[in-house]
Amino acid sequence: MRGWLLLGFLLTAVQARANDVPASPPRALSVTVYRAPYRNGGSLNLNSLGGFALVTETRVVHLPAGESRLRFEGVVDGIIPESAIVTGLPSGVIEKNRDAAILSPAALMQAALGADVTLVRTNRKTGKVTRLAAKIRSADAQGVMFETTEGVEALRCSGVPETFSFDHIPAGLSAVPTLSVLTRSAREVTATVTLSYLAQGFDWAANYTATINPDGKTLNLGAWITLANGNGVSLPDAQTQIVAGKLNKEQEAEFASPQPYVAARCWPQGNTSEATHQAGDGDIVVTSLRRQPNLRFMMKAAAPMMRDMAAPAAPPPPEQLGDLKLYRVPQLTTIASRQSKQTRLLEQHGVPFERVYLADMVAQPWRGQQNATPATILLRTKNDKAHQLGLPLPAGQVALFQPANARTLYAGEAPLRDLAENEEVELKFGTAPDVQVKQTHEQYAANAPELITLAPQIVAAYHSGRALWKVEVFNAKPEPINVELRLQMNGAQKLTVADQPIGKKDGRPIFRLAVPANGATILHYAVE
Repeated sequence: MRGWLLLGFLLTAVQARANDVPASPPRALSVTVYRAPYRNGGSLNLNSLGGFALVTETRVVHLPAGESRLRFEGVVDGIIPESAIVTGLPSGVIEKNRDAAILSPAALMQAALGADVTLVRTNRKTGKVTRLAAKIRSADAQGVMFETTEGVEALRCSGVPETFSFDHIPAGLSAVPTLSVLTRSAREVTATVTLSYLAQGFDWAANYTATINPDGKTLNLGAWITLANGNGVSLPDAQTQIVAGKLNKEQEAEFASPQPYVAARCWPQGNTSEATHQAGDGDIVVTSLRRQPNLRFMMKAAAPMMRDMAAPAAPPPPEQLGDLKLYRVPQLTTIASRQSKQTRLLEQHGVPFERVYLADMVAQPWRGQQNATPATILLRTKNDKAHQLGLPLPAGQVALFQPANARTLYAGEAPLRDLAENEEVELKFGTAPDVQVKQTHEQYAANAPELITLAPQIVAAYHSGRALWKVEVFNAKPEPINVELRLQMNGAQKLTVADQPIGKKDGRPIFRLAVPANGATILHYAVE
């Protein structure tokens, strides 16, 4: 009797371990998308997204008594399994597994090696279909070999259309990415559980539109967040958040194993130099998805359209997440598979700004006389309440639009770095051909000291190693402008004297000049 009891116990234990329980589809989803740590704005490419997401799912499970293998089907294929946390189970988790064998034509072919299948052939002329019992002997990039009562041959070598019919899916293949966990319950129970995990293949970017108002002194600043999902699984109706700021995260190795490659073709065809790996008549080739377009180009093309779209409600102000910022999307959002979408970040009107023309100069005597170069267009404002802003602005690209007669035209693009409240905002939008800056090395005292008239009101004593520079700023515009000349000092160089006031910005000497309409302004300075 003890032997039968022991055998019955062992059979019960085996059956308990064999329980394979699927969890319900997600009842609620939350997705927090983190930007690629080393990407400061710039474009997004769906084939190489360097960001990641924290995905949280709420599901219902029905567990029998004993040990069960609980399957969470439909998790994101970029899941990092070791990051998965399951809460709500009666006795917690014993082990976790990422089931990586995803159902595909190639995976199905390879999983069925040695198994009984049905070969289906169709006569081109009569349309008659014949079926033969067969076994798949090999399936790889060189072709598919199978065996019937007529012998061994390669698929597609019979001269008629043919394929295989499978009466079941081989064990170990999942139609969707699946995370399974081993758990144990003392009794049958129904529970609501929460699954949280990190997943690769996500990213986000901020895209701004700045439209200058007719007064030329204020602009309207709009911003959209582009959410990108490079995975094969969609996240419908999710509570969505994004995190701005740069956090430390080590590069994760891609978990997903390369998908098998099977070419269903008759081999050989001609010689090896004539063979191709493109899908054509008579070939079944499993390849990766078509490359997606560059999202930056799409955003530039779509910018005028976005400005005219009826904007949804802007999200609430960002929340503090340690040293990072958390933005919440106010409405449920579907982050679709291998797609990007835009959601509103802000819409601010009447932002006052200053237009400045900027030139960077380097005082190196061997450069001699330099040709005139156009100045850089700079729009400057401040990220505070007084300037109709005053909220953290994530890094992104700013597309500038300017009125021209009765139309509004695209006028350039500038990068924007991550900005905190009360920081100065500077946007560089290309160069202005109407504003030219020319620098000339006038004199270099190599030996004896001498007196040089720097300007009518300044006489400077020069000695060995001291150089005199002249900068001319030409304005061909019909209105006066403000120009900033920023001097780059090298090594032990020191600015000693100038005939214009010397300022300081970011540790560099700067000259702020007013240049009259259709006129010029001249600056002299000395460096030693």
